[in-house]
Amino acid sequence: MKQIFFFIILGIFLSSNAQAKKNKNTWDYPLLEYSGWVIKGSENHYKFQSNLREDKDVLKEFKNNKNTGIISYLLFENDKIVIDVSDIPKKVNSGDTIVDGLLPSHSMGKSLVSYVTGHAICEGYIDSVNVKLNDWPLIKDTLYEDSILLDLLNMKGGDQEWVGERRKVGSDNRIKGGKPEENVNVIGLVKVMNKYLRGTEKSKLIYNYSALTTNVIMNYVKHKAGADWDKLLHKVFNEHVGVKNSVQFQKSRKYLKYEDFVSGRYSFYADRYDYLRIAKTMMDDWHNDTCAGKYLKTIYENRVQKKDKVKEPHSVGIYTKSYGGQIHFDIFGIENTRKIIGMDGFAGQQILIDLDNRRIIVVSSLYKNYNWKKIVYKKIKN
Repeated sequence: MKQIFFFIILGIFLSSNAQAKKNKNTWDYPLLEYSGWVIKGSENHYKFQSNLREDKDVLKEFKNNKNTGIISYLLFENDKIVIDVSDIPKKVNSGDTIVDGLLPSHSMGKSLVSYVTGHAICEGYIDSVNVKLNDWPLIKDTLYEDSILLDLLNMKGGDQEWVGERRKVGSDNRIKGGKPEENVNVIGLVKVMNKYLRGTEKSKLIYNYSALTTNVIMNYVKHKAGADWDKLLHKVFNEHVGVKNSVQFQKSRKYLKYEDFVSGRYSFYADRYDYLRIAKTMMDDWHNDTCAGKYLKTIYENRVQKKDKVKEPHSVGIYTKSYGGQIHFDIFGIENTRKIIGMDGFAGQQILIDLDNRRIIVVSSLYKNYNWKKIVYKKIKN
């Protein structure tokens, strides 16, 4: 009965936004059904200062947010939050769980997996970005066996025949031969390897944006951390970042009960200010040359060309020339003057970190129909 009621309410919510061109609810992986590894907030979290100003372009997008979809916008510069606007649904009911203030990362979580990978190297669980994945039984006799970690971080997994955007099926998470509902984020890595990829060989190592590649990275780190997996996540987000509220990575729900290895996926949840805390910590790492900062510089120096054509500015994932360590780099029109970390997620989730000007933009949206060029690209460019 609760599920019927939920779908009725959800239907009303979605139909109220029917005029939007791209109206897709971003709470598509409910926290209850896809429970994960929860990292509690820190009492020593970073406390932001503000020097707020109104911005007519941002306010215009929020005034019409039934069409634009935007629900949160933060601009951080000069060590202060200068634009802070939000209109977040107070409660989004997912079965028996209330999601209140926690916002999904979608593919921005790929970049956060990379950040955790950097910390795993710093903590000694993994030797370097140049290790071969030859010590993990789960991927033995699959195309991922003996892959170099850096290649996977750069989305060069040789998996384009099986998964990813180069397959041109409209999704980076559909596995070849699988049913539409069996995307690699929900069926679990054990099933992916055993049912679809056992006996496969990698193709030419070219850039191929793929959800599976990220999940292989994440679960390799989990494999190497072993019993310390929760400890590692706590180290990153509670101790190093200092999030205020709980954050979490999700598990793949549909793993079989008898499987020894419970796989996770890059789907991440945090509140709007904790996303900003994570971004600020990454920026500080870069400038303070911490171990994590050296990792970020390594993946930047080893980034690869996407070979994307110049397109109308739409999102940082589309409007960038290169990719490194699960991060978008080199925004068109700024690539020769500025180092900018770009994180991009389905339905308009965006984090941009201007490393040179120490400026950060964080955007959350129910669906991507806001003017990215005006309120993200131009703000970060100017």
